[in-house]
Amino acid sequence: MKNKKEIFITLGPSSITKSFLKKIGKKVSLLRLNMSHIKISNLSKQINFIRKHSNIPICIDTEGSQIRTKVKKVISFKKGQKGKLYKKNNIFNFYPPEIYLDIKQGDIYDVGFDNLKIQIIKKKANFYLFKVISSGKLESNKGVHCINRSLKLNYLTNKDIEAIKIGKIKKIKNYALSFTRNEIDMIKFNKLIINSRKIFKLETKNAIKNLNKLFKYGKDFLIDRGDLSKEVSIEKIPYYQRKILSKAKKNNKNIFVATNCLESMINNPYPTRAEANDIYNILELDAKGLVLAAETAIGKYPYESVLFLKRMIKIYLENKWLLKKL
Repeated sequence: MKNKKEIFITLGPSSITKSFLKKIGKKVSLLRLNMSHIKISNLSKQINFIRKHSNIPICIDTEGSQIRTKVKKVISFKKGQKGKLYKKNNIFNFYPPEIYLDIKQGDIYDVGFDNLKIQIIKKKANFYLFKVISSGKLESNKGVHCINRSLKLNYLTNKDIEAIKIGKIKKIKNYALSFTRNEIDMIKFNKLIINSRKIFKLETKNAIKNLNKLFKYGKDFLIDRGDLSKEVSIEKIPYYQRKILSKAKKNNKNIFVATNCLESMINNPYPTRAEANDIYNILELDAKGLVLAAETAIGKYPYESVLFLKRMIKIYLENKWLLKKL
């Protein structure tokens, strides 16, 4: 149905439960498994558990070409402070390990979502010395973005390759490619995965720059506003969101929007007015659907978040034709 809007939800500790999966019924279109937060040794077990309690299709969302942090404990850094980025497991290191082949003196890295920025000032045998240029908290498994240049990273991690192998064995029919950079990434992903739905995530400046080329190799795309905001200033996110949705409509592509849709509902049973307005605007721009992430993965109110999104979509579809007459 042309006007149908889809809801994808991310599963995590709050939602990989028998009660939630039974209760959710068929209120959503896709159950997303984020490989950035799942151990490969647990993937098969999680898929089996989900299928035991739900018939909703599962999507394996890859880590893609992104750096992530590994730390033993949360560390607070102040501007001007110096620290060590280790090459092997220690107090603080980057993942995947092949990134160390490309780190250079002078590189500036935006770490996580607490405004922490570090600059590499010296290379040593077993670590890199860095200087903090913006204060913030260093936490484990947070995304890292190089501000001053593009890095040479494989489009999939070794963990992604293993996850896709498991997905094929389990007959998973939905996959997402994180940090899609160019048409070459898409061609490789299309060859690796056939006879399945593929969702290409738009969360880099390169992806936005190459939109017309990317649209030739896929049908479904997802705007991840969180990671995109690490590469473009946050005040430009609404502009780029509108630009992508406008181009997608002209090219008959499906766009899904993710990140902070109902962020306040992680801790509250109801959203903010700004969030409701944001969702309505996204629907008016003809997005194919919306994606809940932390709201359903780790939030206190995963079911309520889904119900609210369903109500918003229902209200939009019931009133869209009336608004056009105004």
